[in-house]
Amino acid sequence: MSYPEPRYLDEVGEISAVLHPATNPPDLITGPGSDAHYLATAATTGGDFGLYRWNMGVSPSGPGPHYHRTMSESFFVVSGLVRLYDGVDWVESGPGDFLYVPPGGVHGFRNESGEPASMLILFTPGAPREAYFEGLVEFASRSAPPSEDEKAEFYLLHDNIWV
Repeated sequence: MSYPEPRYLDEVGEISAVLHPATNPPDLITGPGSDAHYLATAATTGGDFGLYRWNMGVSPSGPGPHYHRTMSESFFVVSGLVRLYDGVDWVESGPGDFLYVPPGGVHGFRNESGEPASMLILFTPGAPREAYFEGLVEFASRSAPPSEDEKAEFYLLHDNIWV
């Protein structure tokens, strides 16, 4: 394996780094005591990747088994206990544990510990996952749940295939 072809061809480097301080407020409140920070979106990385900090409160939360056709997904547990599904087993994972899932790989995650947990989620290549996360929050805030057709269309649009 070798390095990819150069993408930056100028003779001197440029000032283009983007800092996201830990003190920034969350970009999305996902539930009681739960939030998401959009650390690097596909828009800010030119589609290279999307990186999110996902903070889960004490209530059980997280998606069941699913897969994506267009992107890989990686999980790095920062704090707390998170159950990660590797397509075969639900594995209780703690700080420093990492799960890589290639496109098509069945996976899921859950915080069922009764304590807060936090992890980093990386999608490659980058995809507009913000619209997916925000759509889930919007669905949850409705007085009436979305129809099965509406959910199917939403999941198809956002490359989320449930198993």
